[in-house]
Amino acid sequence: MAGLSALGATVQRADPDRFFTALLAPPERRETLLLLYAFNHELARAREVASQPLLALIRLQWWREVVEGASRRHAVAEPLAAAIATGELAADDLAAMIDGREAEAAPAIADTAAWRGYVGATSGRLAVAAGRALGAGAALLPRLEALGTAYGVAGQVRRARALAAEGRCLLPLDLLGAHGLTAEAVTARPDDPRLAPVLAELAGWGRGLLAGMAGALPRPVIAAALPAVLARRDLRRPDAAPGPRRLGDRAAVLAAWLAGRI
Repeated sequence: MAGLSALGATVQRADPDRFFTALLAPPERRETLLLLYAFNHELARAREVASQPLLALIRLQWWREVVEGASRRHAVAEPLAAAIATGELAADDLAAMIDGREAEAAPAIADTAAWRGYVGATSGRLAVAAGRALGAGAALLPRLEALGTAYGVAGQVRRARALAAEGRCLLPLDLLGAHGLTAEAVTARPDDPRLAPVLAELAGWGRGLLAGMAGALPRPVIAAALPAVLARRDLRRPDAAPGPRRLGDRAAVLAAWLAGRI
């Protein structure tokens, strides 16, 4: 893409769904949105690149200090600090996203309530931060949070088997246990058919979030909610293997943007 910034290139590579939706944001707010998504990618990488959970927590603390005002030389940290200083991004939202990522460094997520809290604090709060960056008023933020959480649910469900193949399981232990599974069993056998009803139940909760929050949104703000369009498509097939987005996915996002409705 001609003229794409370094932050934009990072998001395009690491988070293509949100990159595509960010392109539909008002031009004057687009770079702030890409910065936010690049920051989210850095938080997601904390556990992915760490050889031990403690190292992931150290990386998260590094970002927490940036949000609190520490000066750091880093391609994302420096513009992030500037965006916080100017009020383009809210430090409270960013801190909540960091706190949510700590669950990824824990041995397991104990129950479904904790799992919902984790998805809400990460993907849900990210959508809130995106909405604020686009000028959303307080009345819209709970709705954006629910739509963002639904996208997070879809991502967790789509990636569950691939993540298990890497030796990690972020699914709630109580729900796994109800289907005769443990986190160790899932990582030992990611293709276990007993995992399908677990994913279906989580997907059902995500669909419920979407059903309760669908409808019109102001044009300047809608880009913050557009990932939910992809979530709606993904949650119809909770046990499908993830793959690259198809033309139909992008067409659905564009149609929602044009209509001003999620």
